[in-house]
Amino acid sequence: MIELDGVRRLLPRRRPMLLVDRVLDVVPGERIVATKAVTCNEPWYARLPEGTPAERLGYPTALVIESWGQAAGILARLSGELPEGIMLLAAMNDVAVHRTVLPGVLLEHRARIVRSLGDHLIFEGESLVDGDAVVSIGRMVMAFRPAGPPLPPCGDGH
Repeated sequence: MIELDGVRRLLPRRRPMLLVDRVLDVVPGERIVATKAVTCNEPWYARLPEGTPAERLGYPTALVIESWGQAAGILARLSGELPEGIMLLAAMNDVAVHRTVLPGVLLEHRARIVRSLGDHLIFEGESLVDGDAVVSIGRMVMAFRPAGPPLPPCGDGH
């Protein structure tokens, strides 16, 4: 098991965009099971009026997919096949949303490596709540690029 401190070391994301809390199981080069607790105290809910009915507090599907992708990125890092640097979403297909995710649940992400193509990895998997799929990912392609020097600020004359 990898707790939050280990997750932070593996992902170049910071709060509020760090969307994996714990890794429950991992077989480097093959598969991962990771979790993300969804709560109503997250920043995405701050814009909603006080008293919004619970059934209208659906967690953004894009964040469920981002969280799943972060779990896949941890698997890639632990597999040791790719350069340190930046993880980029290159493509997704056959993504199905099965139901809305509400606060108070534990998302369980299951990602598997389908194929490795140099600095690209292809994953598949699903996100579950209480054993039921909420999102299925047919394929997600991630590209890994070495980190370069930071770009100069806009408007500096260069």
